Amino acid sequence: MVEICDIEVVVFDVLGTLVDEPSELRTEISDALPASDDAFVDELLASWQRHVELEQQRIAQGHRAYVNTEIIDAEAAQRVADHARLADPATIARLATAGQRLPPWDDSVAGLERLAQRFPVLGLSNASRTALLRLNAHAGLRWHQALSAEAVLAYKPAPEVYQLAIDTAGCPPERVLMVAAHAWDLRGAQARGMRTAYVQRPVGDPPMTSDVFDWRFNGLNDLVTALTAR
Repeated sequence: MVEICDIEVVVFDVLGTLVDEPSELRTEISDALPASDDAFVDELLASWQRHVELEQQRIAQGHRAYVNTEIIDAEAAQRVADHARLADPATIARLATAGQRLPPWDDSVAGLERLAQRFPVLGLSNASRTALLRLNAHAGLRWHQALSAEAVLAYKPAPEVYQLAIDTAGCPPERVLMVAAHAWDLRGAQARGMRTAYVQRPVGDPPMTSDVFDWRFNGLNDLVTALTAR
């Protein structure tokens, strides 16, 4: 069994794990529709999230050719606009890029900085190359390298996305640690032989009782402490 001291490279999911995606999307929808009540904004947010999830699933199943997150987010924004009868092109265009302005969780920036002093640290995101660049800049996330699933024309949990991280790390998968707040993401990494660490966030996909991940942490600080205490 590989111990935590055998980890050579740390790979992080970004959306939900290091940045607060749902809250900011909700804020951006609310700002675009200031006359809307909370229930309607929540309904629009759910519609946005369903569209993104469905389209990524359709791509994974071969029912749609690959398109990046900028296109899918623009579609989601248009769905919100149509439902809310929003017609201003500038407002819709800004809403379409809401996913590039997500705030980091309180421990994300400092935690990455601490960890990067000891390990090569990679980001691995379904966000497009351009969206990931702008998101990292906005949130202040600093990586040794940020990898977009767009490079392999797929979305996590497709195995080729995790293989991209393993190939970039340049070491055996059992020495590469995948960190995420989403159990589905960790299952995908686990299937490629990567080590896995679940980090609890207010949003995300908690593990099921059947999940057996290598480590579980209440927050990023706990993970960093465990990795650097050697």
